[in-house]
Amino acid sequence: MSENLPACPKCSGEYTYAMDGLMVCPECGHEWTPDGGAAEAAERVVKDAVGNVLADGDTVTVVKALKVKGSPSGIKAGTKVRNIRLVDGVDGHDIDCKVDGFGAMQLKSSVVKKI
Repeated sequence: MSENLPACPKCSGEYTYAMDGLMVCPECGHEWTPDGGAAEAAERVVKDAVGNVLADGDTVTVVKALKVKGSPSGIKAGTKVRNIRLVDGVDGHDIDCKVDGFGAMQLKSSVVKKI
């Protein structure tokens, strides 16, 4: 480990290395620029299905019916979801929340509308 390289901003891994002008974390695979890593996270804007900007703690409604694995019925359109948290999820799932009757899950911002 080199003493002058920063820790990974995503997982705080200490084994980062430089590659082609980027910093790379071998533990989580995150890549960032050494001078703008914090600025990129601050500039990230998540918008709902109609273009409203979302923030942590917002209340949203689901705009279309969603199928849920392992459940005979899915989440119905119009279901209210309170106290969302924005995350960098996989496959575009950028909202972390709890849905009544289904528990904790991640949703895509393109299937919700801010109230």
